[in-house]
Amino acid sequence: MQDHPSSVKSDAKPHRSLFERLTALISPEPENRAELLEVLHDAHERNLIDADALSMIEGVFQVSDLAVRDIMVPRSQMDTIDISKPIETWMPEVLATSHSRFPAVDGERDKVVGILLAKDLLRYYAEESFDVRDMLRPAIFIPESKRLNVLLRDFRANRNHMAVVVDEYGGVAGLITIEDVLEQIVGDIEDEYDFDEAEDNVLALKDGPHGARWRVKALTEIEQFNEEVGSRFSDDDADTIGGLVANHVGRVPRKGDEFDIDGLHFEVLRADARQVHVLLVSQLPPAPASDE
Repeated sequence: MQDHPSSVKSDAKPHRSLFERLTALISPEPENRAELLEVLHDAHERNLIDADALSMIEGVFQVSDLAVRDIMVPRSQMDTIDISKPIETWMPEVLATSHSRFPAVDGERDKVVGILLAKDLLRYYAEESFDVRDMLRPAIFIPESKRLNVLLRDFRANRNHMAVVVDEYGGVAGLITIEDVLEQIVGDIEDEYDFDEAEDNVLALKDGPHGARWRVKALTEIEQFNEEVGSRFSDDDADTIGGLVANHVGRVPRKGDEFDIDGLHFEVLRADARQVHVLLVSQLPPAPASDE
């Protein structure tokens, strides 16, 4: 005699429901992002996922929290070409920097008229009549407040690799590339033209509500950090600023961690399970004067 379908269904349902309840008691599901990250860190500690996988997952979360202003190349650090000048005047800079793309300005930095691909300059040596303006690709302008996950989606959809960042008044604030965004997920992407130059360790950003801000590589030596920022941290217990903040919190800092040290506010922009990589440092408001 065959079992009635309904009896089979009724027999299976209590068993499945009991299993789900037991699973929830043993390992409750995370209810928010913080709890999910705790589960992932626990999985890493039990060797269920490696450090690189954990770092990339954290990077995906971080991309949705960061805005363009947090990782852009500031205006003062931008490498541009001025097409109002003869090619011979700025060609040496193109060769020296070895970038694949350059914002093209017409006389002043706020007047970005397009993007020049370095490979298009090959025609300069092959064609008698070469007009650099004909070689320019359209420039994409985005606000400082744009979220990185939205920007990455736009980059992919429109097949763009570079965008010019503008402030609320329409002035050029900086520059960002698709590589800058991807590095927040997978870490630094180095090519044969990348150099670990000390002057790139501390980048001045647009001032925050309480004063100056800097994006700092964690491997920056404390001595250089002090010179750039004007701080007076000791290098007796750590050589780098990343080591200093790790000593302060007593563990490897995680992405999103924030803490104050001697008048400066530190926020971890990028880190993995082994070390911190990039920090956002900003000045704190001055302490209120004592009544005494």
